[in-house]
Amino acid sequence: MSRLEIDWTRCDGHGLCATLLGAAVELDEWGYPVLRGREITAGEGPDARRAVLACPALALRLSRSVNR
Repeated sequence: MSRLEIDWTRCDGHGLCATLLGAAVELDEWGYPVLRGREITAGEGPDARRAVLACPALALRLSRSVNR
């Protein structure tokens, strides 16, 4: 499983992540992403990777979750 993370020093609020991965990301009133704080499912993996690659500010990344 993976988690989506945002580098806030890079994010410019373009909103592509919410367009490509609306189940895990919504936009606040200023257009900045708000993560829904959950794991990215296997079915969402391709869309999550697409969102990371499409981010014009390179502010998104997927990290592996550690199961405990």
